[in-house]
Amino acid sequence: MSYENAKLDDLTFGPDGLIPAIAQDADTREVLMLAWMNRESLQKTLDTGTVHYYSRSRACLWLKGETSGHFQKVREIRRDCDSDALLLLVEQTGAACHTGNRSCFYRDIEGRSVPEPASTAPARHEDILSELQNVIEDRRTHPKEGSYTNYLFEKGIDKMLKKVGEESAEIIIAAKNPNQSDLVGEIADMMFHVSVVLAERGLGWRDICAELERRRKG
Repeated sequence: MSYENAKLDDLTFGPDGLIPAIAQDADTREVLMLAWMNRESLQKTLDTGTVHYYSRSRACLWLKGETSGHFQKVREIRRDCDSDALLLLVEQTGAACHTGNRSCFYRDIEGRSVPEPASTAPARHEDILSELQNVIEDRRTHPKEGSYTNYLFEKGIDKMLKKVGEESAEIIIAAKNPNQSDLVGEIADMMFHVSVVLAERGLGWRDICAELERRRKG
């Protein structure tokens, strides 16, 4: 996401300096939540790529996921026809709602719980890779003691690449053996370490998928 030329003056903020912001899953299009932004929180969102809102109850900025770890990474920001409301297309880590529900809109008008949309029930392969990338990015931003991911980030790119090399050799060995579960496990290990390398270089699986799609069409 790059919004270096975003013109916040073109937006219509309310008398209280706020503008409503609807967060929607960028892949499934599920509506996740409604919150508020002021100019500062919006600018911080644009600068960092991670959603910051304005809390009306606490009268301060808040980073979505700061305490829960359920961050929102911005894929795209849209304005409505009157420029007085925003739509945030995001990659959601975990649940969007503080209740633990995926979406804040988990009840009907009578207060009864409604099932999650079918599109969000079974995780797609690309969603799992995106979720893995989000967790790795979160570990880098918010280190946890004893985390193997943080250990790799601390050691740097040489250690990461050494692990990729080791996993490559283990895949070759596993592929020569009849036990398929060993091969699956080694490939999963490789994909994890590749994910860490991608994060270290400011890339993600979305970039790899885009390149594969380009080759498929070519």
